[in-house]
Amino acid sequence: MRVVIAEDNVLLASGLELLLGSRGFEVAAIADDAPGFLAAVEAHRPDVTIVDVRLPPTFRDEGIRAALQARRERPGLPVLVLSQYVEQEYAGRLLSDTGGGIGYLLKDRVSRIAEFTEALRRVAAGGTALDPEVITQLLAVRGDPVESLTPREREVLALMAEGHDNAGIAERLFVTENAVHKHVGGVFLKLGLSPGDSGHRRVRAVLTWLRRHGGPEPARTKKGP
Repeated sequence: MRVVIAEDNVLLASGLELLLGSRGFEVAAIADDAPGFLAAVEAHRPDVTIVDVRLPPTFRDEGIRAALQARRERPGLPVLVLSQYVEQEYAGRLLSDTGGGIGYLLKDRVSRIAEFTEALRRVAAGGTALDPEVITQLLAVRGDPVESLTPREREVLALMAEGHDNAGIAERLFVTENAVHKHVGGVFLKLGLSPGDSGHRRVRAVLTWLRRHGGPEPARTKKGP
């Protein structure tokens, strides 16, 4: 799996290259600014990209703008954005692109190697990967129909927003897949979303609704019915 990285911090970029190389990825190029990233994407046609939100020269939103431009030029290009903090405006701009293959993680998540590489593979496959802290801040409850969800349905919704499938949700909540299926159906029914949606399309539908109307608290994995 070929990866292009946009990261101006030399130590982090080198660390990502070593980490990914040890996990079966091929780092085709590392760029330290937006023009270099766009050129690398054009030259190497990567399977997935990793982009820092803030790049030279202003260190504001060059990374996000470059990622969105790259996706306009190559629709569906998988992009995993890394950020030091949750930047709601930038995260919202990225998530408004509903073409699939989108992730937004805090840089601290890179140190959790298994989680990070799992998220990268999910994004490369066209799925969604969101840091739980991003979900907490972007999807705060604002008095809309989400309030009609049961506590368990909110947990299921938050885990769906993180990109987990029914099997993954069942494992984290210590319930059966059949129980998760019923909860998912209840979530879609109460939010007015089609229960026929699946995979990352289901996640995108939930996120689209939540960006307009509010959303769930982060899921807390625990035993219980």
